[in-house]
Amino acid sequence: MIVDETHPHRVVVRRHIRAQPARVFAAWTEPQQLLTWWGPAGVVCTHAEVDLQVGGGFRLANQMPDGSLVWISGTYEEVTPPDRLRHTWLVEPSSSSPSSVTVTFEASDGGTEVVITHDKVIDPAERAEHKGGWVGCLEELAQLFTS
Repeated sequence: MIVDETHPHRVVVRRHIRAQPARVFAAWTEPQQLLTWWGPAGVVCTHAEVDLQVGGGFRLANQMPDGSLVWISGTYEEVTPPDRLRHTWLVEPSSSSPSSVTVTFEASDGGTEVVITHDKVIDPAERAEHKGGWVGCLEELAQLFTS
């Protein structure tokens, strides 16, 4: 796992996953698969909607360890299977403006290098929260392909 924190309003997290890009892309974009792995340890994805097209959107419900629900939604700005996704990102409830997430799926060493770039995250505490969330999500995604 590599985390790059060199840009003041960006989080970049990357991890090698032991599966081909098409399989990893599908796990990232198909609701039934998202329900099995999305979220860091202790968080359960209880609802996943995906309209995988430019202008379409997604909405995910994360049940936190305390039982509360956090909703994440966004609109797809780029959909290039199995290589790249770009979308807005909004955590509900939130008073902040949507940020931007780009996910690339690069064939590498018999698997996939997943690179998440989360831009427009101005608040340092929010950036730290997103970093932890993305690191945890990629850990869970990696576990999906090792069992």
